[in-house]
Parts: sequence; structure tokens; C-alpha cells
Amino acid sequence: MEEKLYYNELFLIYGELLTEKEKDTFKDYYFEDLSLSEIADNNSISRAAVQKTIKNVLDKLDYYERILSVSKKNNDLKEILKLNDVNEIKKQIENVLED
Repeated sequence: MEEKLYYNELFLIYGELLTEKEKDTFKDYYFEDLSLSEIADNNSISRAAVQKTIKNVLDKLDYYERILSVSKKNNDLKEILKLNDVNEIKKQIENVLED
């Protein structure tokens, strides 16, 4: 379940970098909870083609996050917002900006 949430978050950040086919397949699988077979039937393609598309999408999302780190920085900033000490907040923000 945690993996699903992680990829949903990455999709919301980087989804516009994907092709329409990739976006549709990802949404069907992760948001609509359709099976590989259902997606394949709906699109008149093989189950293996759907599986390959999903793997490619996950690989792309991982790549974008590795390079850009938007999700990590967002999560780091959310944690910083919980702090009370202004000096510690400044220090932590500087660390995020350096990464």
C-alpha cells in the first residue's frame, strides 16, 4: 500500500511528463484499481503490453524523482513546518536548498 501511495504522489508531481497512453494506463491501474487484464481488454492490447507500460511509467517516475527530488523536498519541507525554533527552521531550509 505504501508503494502505491508513493507512486500516486510521484504521478501527481511528474504525470505531465508522461505520454497520454502512459497517463491513462497508470490512472486505470492505480486510481481506478483495474486489473492488467481489464486494462488490456479495454484497450484491445495484451496484458503483457499493459504490464510493460506500467513498469516503464514507474521507471520514469523513479528517474524523475532521482534527478529532481521534488517529492523528497516537499516531504522535507512538511517536516520543517512542524518545527517551532526559527533558527532550526532556517537551518533545515538551507539544508533542503543545498540538496
